[in-house]
Amino acid sequence: MNIESLQQSERILFALRGLYDKYGYVRYKMNKFEEYDLYARNKDFLISEGVITFTDTNGKLMALKPDVTLSIVKNTKDDDSRVQKLYYNENVYRVSGGTHSFKEIMQVGLEAMGDIDDYCIFEVMSLSAESLACTERNCILEFSHLGVLSEILRYVGIPEEQSVMRCIGEKNAHELTGICASLGISEEKCALLKNILSVYGRVDEVLPEVRKLLTGIVSEGTLSSFVGIARALSNSARGEMYYLDFSIVSDIRYYNGFVFRGFAEGIPSSVLSGGQYDTMMAKMKRKSGAIGFAVYLDMLEQYEKNEYDVDNLLVYEDCTVSQIKAQTDALIEKGESVLVQKSIPSDVKYKKLIRLQGGKRI
Repeated sequence: MNIESLQQSERILFALRGLYDKYGYVRYKMNKFEEYDLYARNKDFLISEGVITFTDTNGKLMALKPDVTLSIVKNTKDDDSRVQKLYYNENVYRVSGGTHSFKEIMQVGLEAMGDIDDYCIFEVMSLSAESLACTERNCILEFSHLGVLSEILRYVGIPEEQSVMRCIGEKNAHELTGICASLGISEEKCALLKNILSVYGRVDEVLPEVRKLLTGIVSEGTLSSFVGIARALSNSARGEMYYLDFSIVSDIRYYNGFVFRGFAEGIPSSVLSGGQYDTMMAKMKRKSGAIGFAVYLDMLEQYEKNEYDVDNLLVYEDCTVSQIKAQTDALIEKGESVLVQKSIPSDVKYKKLIRLQGGKRI
């Protein structure tokens, strides 16, 4: 197979599968549909609200999969004595961020479920950065830690509510100041909260400052784990890609610990998201911990950078089949793509135009 001849999104998929195989993750395959109740009970976990449903022959309401993680959790064994390492590339059916209508989307990602420790978290986050590198664009991975954020909020005296998390996610300092005032929180603690939330930068540049700010506020165990993993990420081969940003938040009813998002140059929204979702596992009566991420190939396809549709456009006149085939075969043997037409199409971008007349190039 000539990898260079594939579309960018196909090359990315091929590279991602090879990456996850290399680290011992096993491909997980599943049905295209699931009982609707699974998604109805966890609708806030889904990326988009819309779900395509139908009634099965037994009368059960079914849904075309809008999400993979929920199906994996439901259909795998709950085992907290080891780590199950799985990856998937599956079609999901949901409202696309690009078209704002229902679309069949290829989603790629991985999940680690079971006895999750600091190394496992580091490995998954490392693989998320490696996944971004496969997009063939300049990328960054921004992350936060909901456990650290929870302890900061408890120290300040602000309840962990969705409205508060929304303000943090929006970096809405004005509304946070109002919340602090309404709760009688001191200006000093309010300023500390806003100071922590204003931190943004490459991990190796901001981690010393963050550690200093959090010492005495966040428990020693939580802080040590967070700093240790962050430092290991910063010192890894993709260290320059990691950025710390405490405004990266996810629904606290499902997520805990590290949460992260990946951004690629030229694309206005995240192309990767993930995090620890022990809280969701507990909600689904699981003892295991879990961490994973998904790569949104629909966003990458929408902004796919293809300068040319084909390497060569071959236009022929008064030629035999054998003459055209000889020219086509010669180009393909060189590893180049070729589109054969009787005239020049107006909607095709080509690198080189070849005119063939009477079996000869002109």
